[in-house]
Amino acid sequence: MPMRLKFAPIVLAALAALPPLHAKEGFTVPITYYKLPNGLRVILSPDNTAPTVVTAVYYRIGFRIEPRDRTGFAHLFEHMMFQGSQNLGKMEFIRLVQANGGVLNGSTRFDFTNYFELLPSNKLETALWAEADRMKGLAITDENLKNQQGVVGNEVKVNVLNQPYGGFPWLWMPQYANENWYNAHNFYGELKDIEAATLSDVQAFFKTYYAPNNAALAVVGDFDPEQAKAMIAKYFGGIAPAKVPPLPDLTEPRQEKEKIATREDKLANRPALAFSYHMPKRNSPEYFAMGLLDQMLVQGDDSLLHIELVKKHGFTGDVSGGINELGNMFNSDGPMLWTASLFHDTTVKPEQILAAVDQVMDGLHEKPIERSLVDRSITKMRSSLYDTLTQFGGFGRADLMSSYALFDDDPARINSLESDFRKVTPALIARTARDYLRKTNRTVLLIKPGAAAPEHKENGQ
Repeated sequence: MPMRLKFAPIVLAALAALPPLHAKEGFTVPITYYKLPNGLRVILSPDNTAPTVVTAVYYRIGFRIEPRDRTGFAHLFEHMMFQGSQNLGKMEFIRLVQANGGVLNGSTRFDFTNYFELLPSNKLETALWAEADRMKGLAITDENLKNQQGVVGNEVKVNVLNQPYGGFPWLWMPQYANENWYNAHNFYGELKDIEAATLSDVQAFFKTYYAPNNAALAVVGDFDPEQAKAMIAKYFGGIAPAKVPPLPDLTEPRQEKEKIATREDKLANRPALAFSYHMPKRNSPEYFAMGLLDQMLVQGDDSLLHIELVKKHGFTGDVSGGINELGNMFNSDGPMLWTASLFHDTTVKPEQILAAVDQVMDGLHEKPIERSLVDRSITKMRSSLYDTLTQFGGFGRADLMSSYALFDDDPARINSLESDFRKVTPALIARTARDYLRKTNRTVLLIKPGAAAPEHKENGQ
């Protein structure tokens, strides 16, 4: 189960098929939220658009807060969760879902590890039983641990160590931009740390973090809420809570000087450049302003950096980026970076690119932000948000609800996100750009290629 799992934007229900959107009240997602006596957060969101149901379980443990000297441990444990439980043998969880016409996956992110199944709606009870079975007790054996240490180690080699630009910029940039170990260590894991994990480490990790009072369960799709409540109480109600330690201090010091790091990539054949800025605090007005600045600067061919770097100067063929490469701006809880990245030819110097970037940023600092630009960014953000809510048969909705349940104890907050963006004024955007998109808050990562440059063919090919 790859840590860098990204779900394709499969829109199973077009926006036109959603309930009517009224300018004043917006689109409202139906949500029932409650907690079991053992602390499990439960979010139910019925939607009979299609005869399918998504079951998602989110645990409040991601690679940001994994133990010191055990980098990659949260990801390793994600793999362990598929190795068998009390009533399901090794890999039988996967076979059970697939035999019932479903799909499933799991991923490790900054602040949670998640597991989900998309099944025909009459198989909801099957999914709930299976998820509860592995929450009750995992098959933690020496054989399973050694096997998955090998699997994860090979995944690191394939996806990062033996892949050109393997950690660029999602894995490498936080290590240069952040100061706090929890935000700055190798999230995928050092091979020596992965290999050093012991059976007692895994058992303690499971007992501590894979408990109902450290989890959220979301059900989205075609189901009866009262029947679902009865099933959830039946299968999850008897699982004992654990003593979960408080979160570590994740705060980052204010950056007052630009950082520039150079990394040689022996497999890369072209230079690459990324730059990041520390983000405002989550859910603050400035955070939503940065969400709109993200739309203005790097999302789409009409974005300011695309116009400047691609269309105007021809420094690169594409500029990509955003607030959270492993998800979106809503499903992380802690210090984050806004990052943009690009690849370029050796004839283009990093100084040229950064000078052009500064030209764009200075324009945001010095000139009033046009209302039309803000409105266009709100429209783009609204489209992106609703696209997320309809992803993968309801998984996108489950993801946002589970995140807000774990981080804020308020999954219904997803219904106010659009209004939060609409409150952002041009003045707030300008102030946020001055405070956060400043050179002294920036980290630049330069990739120096170590492989031979590609040959240029005739006729511009």
